[in-house]
Parts: sequence; C-alpha cells; structure tokens
Amino acid sequence: MKLSKRLGAEFIGTFWLVLGGCGSAVLAAAFPGLGIGLLGVSLAFGLTVLTMAFAIGHISGCHLNPAVSIGLWAGRRFPGRELLPYIVAQVLGGILAGAILYLIASGKAGFSVAGGFASNGYGEHSPGGYSLLACLVAEIVMTAMFLLIIMGATDKRAPHGFAPIAIGLALTLIHLISIPVTNTSVNPARSTGVALFVGDWAVAQLWLFWIAPIIGGVLGGAIYRCLGAEETRA
Repeated sequence: MKLSKRLGAEFIGTFWLVLGGCGSAVLAAAFPGLGIGLLGVSLAFGLTVLTMAFAIGHISGCHLNPAVSIGLWAGRRFPGRELLPYIVAQVLGGILAGAILYLIASGKAGFSVAGGFASNGYGEHSPGGYSLLACLVAEIVMTAMFLLIIMGATDKRAPHGFAPIAIGLALTLIHLISIPVTNTSVNPARSTGVALFVGDWAVAQLWLFWIAPIIGGVLGGAIYRCLGAEETRA
C-alpha cells in the first residue's frame, strides 16, 4: 500500500478518534438528564478505535496515535523511516477534529473552553486533582499496557479477527481507570487536537501528554518484544 494512502487513513482514523472520543466528553457527558458520564465517554473512545481498526487496519495498521507508532517501532513492528510522516498525519487529523468539535460546540449559547474542552491536565487541571507525578506514572503505565495489548492481539500467533475488539476494549478500560487522573491521554495527537483550542494551561501542560505516552509506548513495545519472542528449539 502506498505511503500516501496509509497516511490518509491515519489522518481520517485519528480525526474520528478525537471527534468521537472528545466529542462525547464535550457534547454528551453532562447533557441534562441524558448525560453519558465517565462510562459513556470511555466506551466512546473504545468504539472509535474498534470501528477504525476494522475500517482501516488493513490499510495503515490503524495506529491513530504517535505513541503507538513509536511503540510499534520499539517492538520492531514498524519502520523508523515512516514514523515522522505517520505522526504528522495523526496530529493533523486530531487538530482538524478539534476544530470541527469547536465549531459544533460553540453553536450553543454560553459555550466556553474554560471548562477544559476535554483537554488533559495535571495538578489543579486534573479532573481529580492528582499531582504531576501521579499523572506521569498513570500515562506511562496505561500507554505501556496499551502497547502490550496491541502487539499481543495483532501477533500472528493470536486468534485472527479479534484484535480490534481487544484493542477497543483495552482503550475503554484505560479510560475507565484514568479519566479521573488526567482525563486520559495515552495519545499525544488526541491531547494536541483539543489543547490548541483551549490554549493557556492546556498548551502549557501538553508536554506531559507527549513525553509520558511516548515513554510508555517504548516500554510496552520493548517488553512485548522480549515476552513474545519465539524461542528457538535445540
């Protein structure tokens, strides 16, 4: 598959992830009487990955996340020469989704990004008031586990056809655990896509939601490379 087509798939897939996941948080989480809450937002993020994995997994691998691309590189599943193009496509897709979401959300009287616009944060901007260290650890560990699951589910020895379900449910679980801590990133493109429209503190704290997921992605990829390596028989 040509790189241009794979980049287009990553752009569209990341757009859907940010629009679907962050859109559910901004538009539906606290809707009067029918709000979907933490559980609904968690499920929405999982569903975006599950649906896109079936739709574009055979085209681009459906990374939708710079930390996943880097983690797959660390796990020797992805070539380093394609990292930068993939990351650029993912971030641009996330930013477009943030712009579309802002356009929709601002159509309601009284809308303001002061509520966070689904941005990630630590300290006073953590949903539960968690410290920088707690948020750093949460993002590293959650992303590492996400990579382990991705690599295990897509291993040629794993049952065929079920990887999108496992990966989507993993992202749902990750959100159920960590929305109170950081509002859940595990994805620099997702964080960037909405933070740019909040500016101020969201951009100032964005560094954590690049560094921690990338560290976690590398750890997860490297750990699975060791665990999943086929043993040679004497």
